[in-house]
Amino acid sequence: MWLRVRQIALVANKLAPIVDDMKNILGLEVCFRDPGVKVFGLENALWPVGNQFIECVSPIQENTAGGRYLQRRKGDGGYMCIMQAEDHAPVKAHVAKLGIRKVIDHDTAHFHNMQLHPRDTGGTFLEIDHQPGGEAPDGPWEPAGKDWKRAVHTDVVKAIKAVEIQSPDPDTLAKRWAEILNLPLKNLPQPSIEVDNSTIRFVKETDGRGEGLSGLDLQATNKKHALDAAEKLGRRIGDDTVMVCGMRMKLV
Repeated sequence: MWLRVRQIALVANKLAPIVDDMKNILGLEVCFRDPGVKVFGLENALWPVGNQFIECVSPIQENTAGGRYLQRRKGDGGYMCIMQAEDHAPVKAHVAKLGIRKVIDHDTAHFHNMQLHPRDTGGTFLEIDHQPGGEAPDGPWEPAGKDWKRAVHTDVVKAIKAVEIQSPDPDTLAKRWAEILNLPLKNLPQPSIEVDNSTIRFVKETDGRGEGLSGLDLQATNKKHALDAAEKLGRRIGDDTVMVCGMRMKLV
């Protein structure tokens, strides 16, 4: 059974500056803004990265889960790793066998959504979803709206090749995620889990922000554009790395 990284969610104090950075640095265009997140006191935007997605949510009222997460992680950063599963039933059965609590467990005819409790997973929010009729890598994805392909631009970046999660104890965290995802754990050289289209790697936390989703590797088609734009905006932090929404985004 295949398992893919389909969407990465970020959280920011203000959404508009992130929209600007995504466009100016990474060449990405917003494909969808979900009015449904307003019930959680949030606004959002989604960008297609090839056939995967980056989302950013931002609080629009006080005392939201997103706002509390911003305080806990000391600013903008990663929020959720959202996987797409070929079949949901065996994933649900495995999660139940492990005794993992669910924050959301909601099925419709068009989308099956399961978000796991972060106290039981560690690392960051982990969501494993299923899209009926979405077997193709560029198939439909309900959270991105019906017309997301019109916004695809791959002239700067075209795929999310790796997800980085930092922890004071990355080895233990990696073992837990491998157990949850029911996949082998490798060392490449960091402890890592390979899924159908990407890699999830676990690194030592060194920035004082605690455990959480800390970086992405983005497959670049025009690395120079991204690095030059980031340099002008004060977002370049290394030879091949930019900082967007508190996330280390490495251009590979």
